[in-house]
Amino acid sequence: MTRVLHILDHSLPLHSGYTFRTRAILKSLQAAGDEVRAITGPRHTAQGPLVEQVEGLTFNRVPGPVGGPPLLREWREIEALRAGIERLADDWRPDILHAHSPALCGMAGLRAARRLDLPFVYEIRAFWEDAAVGNGTGSENSLKYRLTRALENRVVAGADTVFTICDGLRQDLIARGHDADKIALSPNGVDLTLFGAPPPRDAALAEQLGLGEGPVIGFIGSFYDYEGLDDLITAMPMLRQRHPQAQLLLVGGGPMDEALRAQAAASTAREAIHFTGRVPHAEVDRFYSLIDVLAYPRKKSRLTDLVTPLKPLEAMAQERIVAASDVGGHRELIEDGVTGLLFPPDKPGSMATALARFIDERYRWPAIREAGRLHVSENHDWSRNIDRYQAVYQNLLGSGKSAAA
Repeated sequence: MTRVLHILDHSLPLHSGYTFRTRAILKSLQAAGDEVRAITGPRHTAQGPLVEQVEGLTFNRVPGPVGGPPLLREWREIEALRAGIERLADDWRPDILHAHSPALCGMAGLRAARRLDLPFVYEIRAFWEDAAVGNGTGSENSLKYRLTRALENRVVAGADTVFTICDGLRQDLIARGHDADKIALSPNGVDLTLFGAPPPRDAALAEQLGLGEGPVIGFIGSFYDYEGLDDLITAMPMLRQRHPQAQLLLVGGGPMDEALRAQAAASTAREAIHFTGRVPHAEVDRFYSLIDVLAYPRKKSRLTDLVTPLKPLEAMAQERIVAASDVGGHRELIEDGVTGLLFPPDKPGSMATALARFIDERYRWPAIREAGRLHVSENHDWSRNIDRYQAVYQNLLGSGKSAAA
């Protein structure tokens, strides 16, 4: 039995793609016989005790926030988390430290691993400097952007093994000069035990929302600019020329919420565009049941070309039809015409044409649903993906490796 301490930016009970991936990893490792524990840094904002049990998982907290001017503040965060890791390690005695991006967590884990003489694994889920550009909180090639990238490079260089969630991230690291032999893939995945038979259409909810019979194009997630929801709204009048009863259901919220609502109100298809706001996680399945085609119209950027999202996999696991923009992150998940539909990014007219043709060909949907579910089962099921971690853990422990000086 391997004892692994996971080092995180934030965790359950907060809900995000980051926390759901973490839950799946920890639960799958537990089921496979490993002993796991996790620690979060000062950026975990949920109120709770310093040692918290959530869904059968144990999370230790390093309290925050940490103050100070930029750069000094981030260094204090790294040192606070490093000290927390070392305190926990003195008591719990992990065999391996496994840090998950951002690089602040990685550097804290690397420094602790050196001091504790433990093997160190670093996992990159996205380049956070690119994510900041995508969500509007940063700019490409700014000082902060370059410093974040430099810090990540330092962590990657010092780690014994690096995992990335997709090949786009891996190839970018290799192009920077990092050793390809130590960079492995741990693709986004789902816990298929959480997804049973698709729920029947919730007719009462459909009536409440005024959806009619559809077809319903939908998006469930966070409203960031890079998601391209403005292009989807722009496409709706053109789609309704071919399919007058088509409806758009947008479930969630985020920085673009107000702008998207204003755009929809000014659209000639405004009566067919429905916003629900954020919904409780336990209610999400009811909204999935209403949607005929889950649309992911991400704009083309470094972020969307390099990073694979989780939502399309969750949709395919629920035997839902997926249509997405033809960017690198989607191409790693979806085979056009087989497991879903790919359409050109940043072109609402082309999106409308592709969706209209897709609706015309509904006879193909059962085969696409089946192929999508099979693809997830064979390539993105955590009960299988977890073998990648265990093989690396055993190799590091067998070789006696620890974080490089």
